[in-house]
Amino acid sequence: MLVRETAGAIRGLRLEPAGLVIACRRIVERHPTSGPLWWFCASLLTSPDPFAAASALADEVELDRTPDHLVQLLPDDATVTVVGWPDLAGDAVMRRGDVRVLAVDADDEGSSFVRRLQRADVDADVVPVGGLGSAVLASDLVLVEAMACGGGDVVAAPASRAVASVGWCSEVPTWLVAGRGRRLPDALLATMVERLADVRAPWEAPAEVLPAALFRTVVGPAGAVDADHAGALAAECPMAHELVRPSPM
Repeated sequence: MLVRETAGAIRGLRLEPAGLVIACRRIVERHPTSGPLWWFCASLLTSPDPFAAASALADEVELDRTPDHLVQLLPDDATVTVVGWPDLAGDAVMRRGDVRVLAVDADDEGSSFVRRLQRADVDADVVPVGGLGSAVLASDLVLVEAMACGGGDVVAAPASRAVASVGWCSEVPTWLVAGRGRRLPDALLATMVERLADVRAPWEAPAEVLPAALFRTVVGPAGAVDADHAGALAAECPMAHELVRPSPM
């Protein structure tokens, strides 16, 4: 929805190149953890016709097949641990119906997600952050949804690093869900990470960084690939150096 609304606004403004650069910088500064918006802005700034590209990029996000692949890949009657309210993984488990979901209550989003699942007759429980280790051990599968990723790092919701680490140490299959627009060039991801780290209390940051090495499988628009595959986290857009600099006040 954010990408679609941003695409409509950009097309309506019809900014000059310099104005488009400033607008894109401000967009990613306002939404520092939204990988799809960074991808959208980088794709716009490197396109020969950004206003024609805006709608096509929004369509790509809306038509993301990542949830479709997850629906097919999830084991029958599995117990799955997730963190907070994951958009793509949430869509998949809701459509499956036979999966039990343990939602770690990161940023108080797990409770809302569980209520939504229960209204859809999906078996789901809220897990306090202190119980995430036990939840992972009780699961057949762990799903961590990337806000953004690239190179060897993943940006995800708070508590994702702990959940993925327990899964890796306990040999519970741990998958990274990386939908359309989540794979960024290394330099863009480094800029995002740097801005996330620029806080007085790191534990209050809206997202956290974890190593991609914690995952066995990456599920994205093209399906599932081994996390060790060379192209598993390959960037989906060109590098836009304009986004590395902050916008003028």
